[in-house]
Amino acid sequence: MKKQLLAGLIGLGLMGAAQAQAQEPVNEDLVAAIRKHGLDESRAMETAEMIMDVYGPRLTGSPMLDRATDWAVKELKSWGMENVHTEEWGPFGRGWELQHFEMHAHTPNYWPLIAVPKAWSPSVKNAKGEVIYLQADTKEELDAYKGKLKGKFVLLDTLRSVDEWFDAPARRYEAEDLLEMANADMPTPRPRRNYNTTGGFSFNKYLWEVLAEEKPIAVLDRSYKGDLGTVFVSGARSGEWGSVREDGADVVPQVTLAVEHYNRLFRLLQRGMPVELSLDMKTMYHNPDGGMERNIIAEIPGTDLKDEVVIFGAHFDSWHAATGATDNGAGSTVMMEAARILLEAIKETGIQPRRTLRLALWTGEEQGLFGSRGYVGEHYAEFPEGTYNPQSLKPAQEKVSAYYNLDNGTGKVRGVYLQGNPNVAPIFRAWLEPFKDLDAGTLTLSNTGGTDHLAFDAVGIPGFQFIQDPMAYFTRTHHSNMDNLDHLVEDDIKQAATIIASFVMHTAMRDEMLPRKPLELEAEADSKR
Repeated sequence: MKKQLLAGLIGLGLMGAAQAQAQEPVNEDLVAAIRKHGLDESRAMETAEMIMDVYGPRLTGSPMLDRATDWAVKELKSWGMENVHTEEWGPFGRGWELQHFEMHAHTPNYWPLIAVPKAWSPSVKNAKGEVIYLQADTKEELDAYKGKLKGKFVLLDTLRSVDEWFDAPARRYEAEDLLEMANADMPTPRPRRNYNTTGGFSFNKYLWEVLAEEKPIAVLDRSYKGDLGTVFVSGARSGEWGSVREDGADVVPQVTLAVEHYNRLFRLLQRGMPVELSLDMKTMYHNPDGGMERNIIAEIPGTDLKDEVVIFGAHFDSWHAATGATDNGAGSTVMMEAARILLEAIKETGIQPRRTLRLALWTGEEQGLFGSRGYVGEHYAEFPEGTYNPQSLKPAQEKVSAYYNLDNGTGKVRGVYLQGNPNVAPIFRAWLEPFKDLDAGTLTLSNTGGTDHLAFDAVGIPGFQFIQDPMAYFTRTHHSNMDNLDHLVEDDIKQAATIIASFVMHTAMRDEMLPRKPLELEAEADSKR
């Protein structure tokens, strides 16, 4: 794009921001106090160290998540947050924790393997066996392996080529990227999803049924992306989705290897050479309270509009391979820090929020937004069984002005995804204007998915995720064994907490709630089918 055109478009954007600011009030004293406590007197990294170094990882259902939850509740109370409590959702099923893991190759020579077990894998005690590659695309080909897999390590993947890094794995958005977002078209509605499954032969389902019957030592796959020892890993699989969390489920031990080590094993098999591995893994299942899990809720009470709320949150749970720093200790840190900033700004300025400010830290996000969806189902909507499309709304749904979410790593806030709600654009543009020096100014009509704002957006509550610089989120840290505190960028965390605190407070101070999109309930959708 020519520089003149780019400059002209940016100029129009600033003109629009100035016009919006004249229409949407921004409290300069409040912004100044928020910037002071968010940028100059931040305590974000103190919180981050506790969440990651002390209480990570935080896999849903694990004792560590319980300890992290108890700490967060105590910490929020000590700051002066009110109505601090946990709310149950579920049942989730059994929890899981890893207590010991080591894996080695012994032929053609010895080397320690870089690998991470998949969550909900059972224990394996000092087992040694040969490696076999399971190559099957049909039921008949798979049946040919029956009786041959017991006591073996089974490879499921082929080789994956590894390319050298000529481009940096981490990046920030350039002006051209942000301009493309700003010029996005109105998103088209996604088809409604029904989560009930039926019928037909499924090769993958049959594969895991055969593996469960054959009892291999472990099933091995390779990290689907990344290299240099980075392993991207999540949960174990079985013949039925979600069944690994059911009591008594027959789960095959499963391990994901670094791609370089997996490739070496595969190449050795291709040469016809026997490969022997050993595995010692101790895991434990947990099922306290009937599999019920907890979200964390804390509030700053409102005044004249206290029955209305502004919710801001992030998911507190993580996967197990590291300490869950960028996913999503960063988001939890930012939202806790935003709450602390607001407490200090209120104390300093004497400006009390009109609406109640509610911090929410969700669990079960990694397995399907379970915590936030459970909360929405408890308070704001009724859902038909097997779907997350609302059948009816509860009275409290009308009292939520907005839900703000953060869950895309450590990158600084560059703007907001509007989720197809153009009526909030002039409001948000005015609220971003005081932070243009912090590189936040982009609004896009685009939707973004995969995290907890969707639970609120689905029931007609304005739910927003902030645009963040990608950094190395998808290339290095997201769901990987390297997702540790070292990859958080302190200045970005401080910037995000400051901007979000201002958004939350200004939402609370408006005369009116934020404008909403039209919502079609499930019954209305059914009548049109």
